Amino acid sequence: MKTPAPGRIHSIVLVLLSLAVLQTSKAQKVQNDIDIYSLTVDSKVSSRFAHTVITSRVVNKADAVREATFQMELPKKAFITNFSMVIDGVTYPGNIKEKAAAQQQYSAAVARGESAGLVRATGRKTEQFQVSVSVAPAAKVTFELVYEELLARHLGAYELLLKVRPQQLVKHLQMDIHIFEPQGISFLETESTFMTSKLAEALTTSQNKTKAHVRFKPTLSQQQKYPEKQDTVLDGSFIVRYDVDRPLSGGSIQIENGYFVHYFAPDSLSTIPKNVIFVIDKSGSMMGRKIKQTREALIKILDDLSPHDQFDLISFSSEATTWKPLLVPASTENVNEAKSYATGIQAQGGTNINDAMLMAVQLLEKANQEELLPEGSITLIILLTDGDPTVGETNPSNIQKNVRKAINGQHSLFCLGFGFDVSYAFLEKMALENGGLARRIYEDSDSALQLQDFYQEVANPLMTSVAFEYPSNAVESVTQDTFRVFFKGSELVVAGKLREQSPDVLLAQIRGQLHRENITYMMMSHVAEQEEMFRSPKYIFHSFMERLWAYLTIQQLLEQMVSALDAEKQALEARALSLSLSYSFVTPLTSMVITKPEGQEQSQVAEKPVEDESRGSRVYLGGGLKLLNGTPLFGPPGPPAAASPFHRMTSRLVLPELMSPLAPASAPSPTSGPGGASHDTDFRIKGTTPTALPFAPVQAPSVILPLPGQSVDRLCVDLRRPQELVNLLSDPDQGVEVTGHFETAKARFSWIEVTFENPQVQIHASPEHVVMTRNRRNSAYKWKETLYSVMPGLKVTMDKEGLLLLSRPDRVTIGLLFWDGPGKGLRLLLQNTDRFSSHVSGTLGQFYQDVLWGPLDTADDSKRTLKVQGRDYSATRELKLDYQESPPGKEISCWSVEL
Repeated sequence: MKTPAPGRIHSIVLVLLSLAVLQTSKAQKVQNDIDIYSLTVDSKVSSRFAHTVITSRVVNKADAVREATFQMELPKKAFITNFSMVIDGVTYPGNIKEKAAAQQQYSAAVARGESAGLVRATGRKTEQFQVSVSVAPAAKVTFELVYEELLARHLGAYELLLKVRPQQLVKHLQMDIHIFEPQGISFLETESTFMTSKLAEALTTSQNKTKAHVRFKPTLSQQQKYPEKQDTVLDGSFIVRYDVDRPLSGGSIQIENGYFVHYFAPDSLSTIPKNVIFVIDKSGSMMGRKIKQTREALIKILDDLSPHDQFDLISFSSEATTWKPLLVPASTENVNEAKSYATGIQAQGGTNINDAMLMAVQLLEKANQEELLPEGSITLIILLTDGDPTVGETNPSNIQKNVRKAINGQHSLFCLGFGFDVSYAFLEKMALENGGLARRIYEDSDSALQLQDFYQEVANPLMTSVAFEYPSNAVESVTQDTFRVFFKGSELVVAGKLREQSPDVLLAQIRGQLHRENITYMMMSHVAEQEEMFRSPKYIFHSFMERLWAYLTIQQLLEQMVSALDAEKQALEARALSLSLSYSFVTPLTSMVITKPEGQEQSQVAEKPVEDESRGSRVYLGGGLKLLNGTPLFGPPGPPAAASPFHRMTSRLVLPELMSPLAPASAPSPTSGPGGASHDTDFRIKGTTPTALPFAPVQAPSVILPLPGQSVDRLCVDLRRPQELVNLLSDPDQGVEVTGHFETAKARFSWIEVTFENPQVQIHASPEHVVMTRNRRNSAYKWKETLYSVMPGLKVTMDKEGLLLLSRPDRVTIGLLFWDGPGKGLRLLLQNTDRFSSHVSGTLGQFYQDVLWGPLDTADDSKRTLKVQGRDYSATRELKLDYQESPPGKEISCWSVEL
């Protein structure tokens, strides 16, 4: 490997940032001059620890110098470990330095008058890395970025997130994900926001008991958005989710190269009853969508309370108010009353966090004194706020002190910060000091779902006071080994070093408390057997468990620093910094310095973002965000859309009592009879001139059903009778149920829900978005947002037209669509209806049972009778819009039935 010659190096300070791609910083033509001829992503996941290498090779096809910018999104919890550029065979490596030292170089660059591109922006789950370099004509550059992360178990699954945004067609594009889990892989699924049916042909997945390989290798034609165009469809996320098999002990000790990791997640335990107090901010800043979404989420969360739980609500603005003076059981009656209370919460006033928090603690203390808390139950306080304190005690440090003193280690506090106007650092410290955690809720259409997802994480406590114990003569440098609560769907992780003279068998003991009893797990792991298991070079990168231990140690030290006192904080920081430098991790304490060829004078700083840095300088996707070359990502609005063809159709209005016949037009109309006499008489309102009024356009029906046993005729069904919750169809043999909420006054569905038994998945579609729920985990997708999700037994896809298809092998395919044409609203589609079983039922399901057509009406052949399960329906041949076609749709003739 060549290294740059002395005297030909110019330094640039880098760290961490936020979006994802390789692009140029010039206009579109200049962008095309920099050709990405190879882009590969190689991710090896060994026992939950992911090591990802992104390699991009570019060439400058222009006859002048061009600038190429490498941008890559990576997960927030990931640490960059290496970056290098190879330019004409010379390697320019990145070096990890203490942030202060790197900052000196950055400040010196600014002092010399060199530009410094300071970019700090974070998304929900990702951060951005970026570096630019000037490329000579015909020169080639290879960029390589390496990062690592420990995949956390969230609601029963591990998730590996990769971003794919090359912004051009790439001749050689390949992604390889190798997973090795000694415990065994229990399920594996993939999801993509850019996948098309054509691209899906380039996706392959192979799996055995302990290993899985996912490969994505699209050709140039598969990458094309349109034929003969150079635009690429690759723009979005690629996700791999999986979980592992678990023994009855719920744990697994794995050993590699002198280090061990202990995973613990018993799923067979009973849920511990909880006493939970929801503390809800209703200050004026919550007005509008935020308070509406909060009410919506709170109502859903209340429905999820167990009958064994107790709860109460506190709402606060300038003052705090309790719903009930004492905690109450989560009975159906109490939950319904609380939902009514939540519905009436209105936003106004200031923000008195201090009094609200102390009131919550007092409620729990009072219940404890009066022996109202069930034996063995746990107590939780969940705070939701969107702003800093403005009333009462407003000093954040004093509030933290007051809350810490009041809780006194007896309760767990979870803090949710709604939006970016709240000090996340304030909430995070307050939560960590009191055995909980903080989470930011992003202002978006799915904010209510974010709140519900967070609650699901803490809804099912299984163990408390969990402690891991190992023989002192066997291990050292063990990470955090005591945990206040273990929640269902998560996982506790402990790592450490084996001593040089450690025994051949590593023993472990895990103690904890269940609802009404203590429990102890005993485990053992044979060192030699474990070492042998991790020798497969295809799936394992060298010393991965040592790096896992270092990664986990640094993350926990950084977390401890949040709530530590000054003296302790310095010691924690020193240790975290030492490990970051030793293992070459870009953390909030380090920076990466990258050398660049001589003459390239631009210096940039990109730092590992901290959650609260977004305050006051946040970047909203969709709001004035620009590309590096200054081109607006979202340009000015274009010309008004052409008027709908339906609005150009006119007809004459007939009002019987105010009309007088006029002389027929002199020229025969297209419908004139013999002698030019018109069959239609032109009427006008007396004393007025003719006025052409809009003609009601052909409407799309509520549902179009392909008729059983027929290939041409379809049945158009409109719901007219007053009804709200509708059982549309249910087929127990197919394991599927479809329900909907129909608004009779607006003649439309407010939502449609599809529930599958196997796999256990629920799809909830509303005009706003589609929500897919699996294992208590919610994922929201906007209409017309490309989606391709494959899980065992079910494929879920959505195209750019907004057609969502739910398909299963040898089963009926169900489609959902938000129709934008006339009769705008949710629509349902059914395919492969011949696969319905004889037990199908429901408002629509009945049409796939005993259906008999009566003869055509002798007086009017556009009418006939449809007999369904002994009941007669009047069917009329009408023109309707086929919503399965893109708006404005296609007119079809179908038999129309009103229900």
